[in-house]
Amino acid sequence: MLPSTEMDYSPVVPQNITGPQSASGKAVPLSAPSHPKERADAARNRAAVLDAAERLFHEHGVEAVPMDAIAAAAGVGKGTLFRRFGDKAGLAVALLDERERVLQAAILSGPPPLGPEAPPTERLRAFVDAYLDYAFAHLDLIRMSERGSPGARYRIGSYRFWHRHVAVLLAHRPDPDADAHSLLAALAAEHLGAVVAELGEKRVRRSAVDLAGALS
Repeated sequence: MLPSTEMDYSPVVPQNITGPQSASGKAVPLSAPSHPKERADAARNRAAVLDAAERLFHEHGVEAVPMDAIAAAAGVGKGTLFRRFGDKAGLAVALLDERERVLQAAILSGPPPLGPEAPPTERLRAFVDAYLDYAFAHLDLIRMSERGSPGARYRIGSYRFWHRHVAVLLAHRPDPDADAHSLLAALAAEHLGAVVAELGEKRVRRSAVDLAGALS
């Protein structure tokens, strides 16, 4: 097993660590070149759409807000909205992107136990705990992003990052890739929403962190 400071994230960490993401699940290789610099008007439209979507989702809930309402609130045409984001799930992915980058940066270069320099067992438990902080704060958006199309969760760039991180920390096990998928299944938004309603966040968190410890 590589020391914590030398873990190989190269398959999923090019210049853009989350990679292009889409709700339709059309995977774009994470090593793909970055897109040309965005035009000023396109950047303004994108910011307006994201601001409007965040506000409307907060006020009314993700499920209740139609794309037409977001376009109207942002002052852009429906065609512009759909060309840029594809659908509501693609919009959810875009809104989550910055939050995901914060967690990913902490994993790659933050202080222990989440970042390097901590033993793998501590890092894995810390990752599950930190991921649940993120998930519980944005559960409706994550659920929307993960069900944009059949299997969309597994094609989103952030999922590939989470999977690689967990697999690296479980490298001592016979099949770390399979074990990483199994642990991440317990962190799926649809699953979390259902079990939290029955058991509460505290019990779900304790169980998931304990599962990470048992695997490691």
